[in-house]
Amino acid sequence: MTVFLPRTAVLTGGLAVAAALALSACGAAPDDKATTADGKSAATATSAADFGGLDALVKAAKKEGTLHAIALPRDWANYGALIDGFTKKYGIKIDVENPAGSSQDEINAVTSRKGQDRAPDVLDLGSSFALSAAQQGLLAPYQVTSFADIPEAQKDPKGQWFNDYGGYVSIGCDAKKVKECPKTFADLLKPQYKGQVALNGNPTKSGSAFAGVYAAALANGGSFDDIQPGIDFFGKLKKSGNYTPVESTPATVEKGETPISIDWDYLNAGYADEFNSKGLDWTVTVPSDGQFSQYYSQAINKDAPHPAAARLWQEYLYSTEGQNLWVKGYARPALMPAMDKAGTLDKTAAARLPKVTGTPSFPTEDQQNKAKGILAQGWGKAVSG
Repeated sequence: MTVFLPRTAVLTGGLAVAAALALSACGAAPDDKATTADGKSAATATSAADFGGLDALVKAAKKEGTLHAIALPRDWANYGALIDGFTKKYGIKIDVENPAGSSQDEINAVTSRKGQDRAPDVLDLGSSFALSAAQQGLLAPYQVTSFADIPEAQKDPKGQWFNDYGGYVSIGCDAKKVKECPKTFADLLKPQYKGQVALNGNPTKSGSAFAGVYAAALANGGSFDDIQPGIDFFGKLKKSGNYTPVESTPATVEKGETPISIDWDYLNAGYADEFNSKGLDWTVTVPSDGQFSQYYSQAINKDAPHPAAARLWQEYLYSTEGQNLWVKGYARPALMPAMDKAGTLDKTAAARLPKVTGTPSFPTEDQQNKAKGILAQGWGKAVSG
């Protein structure tokens, strides 16, 4: 079964999105909001046109001079090139805090640093967290210039969040350390993979790890209504000794701690390029017995300390340049179909994406809520000990 999961349907309501304890302030947020000649504030602008046009937004963002981001690893979906491209184009410095952080860490930073100049301006969230943050009133409505080309199912009508890029759950494997790399979830249960199978994080906190469990459910008789088989599958992996609780990262792969990693195809494919120069033979397979995909979402902190730069960052990400940089990072951006139709898609980069087959299908919000609750209750017990 092929599952192409839009960000609108991933763990709705969030995974334990509780407000964090307030952190000590590092200064109040700037109160000098950049405005246009007619007095409009960037903090309330719902589009570039609403602020007086893109040129006015660029001018205001350059005046702010800085963008605060969080949880954006440079080797994740080509974010390094996106960050460098934005800075080169506009001369605006991007400070990235906690690059290895989770969506939950992003939400915690927003809630605990409200009114502070160290709060994040922009967020790249798992869809459950994007929906929850919108419900909590944490996000600013903003529609990028290309908003109309984002499919209806992949955006909040008001622009509080919108899908940015997506990918499929895949199995990455170091072919120099693993004699025969697994191609399916069923393969992962084989005894030769003892202590070698890892996820990219805790599925109760990480969208990518959650997707791995959902994909395992689909591979083992589960469905959008039933994630339990996925939890049971990892319980079997743990009992057999094949599953390791070590969070898979490029560093753990290089050290040989996680030679088999269940992660997004765009991350695993990107690692393959990186590892080749280091003597690793990293292979990537989208498992045929549990194809599962989802998008992440962009959002702007309603109380962003740099509101103009936050909005300009979104405009850059959803420009042809920004979207094609995601494609070059093996990700499938939200505007990919529209760009393909318009002839602006980087077809060479698109041809390098891991191959998948099947007809897309979509879980409902209720199905995701149910899956989230079951996972929260059963994951710890399944992999403990």
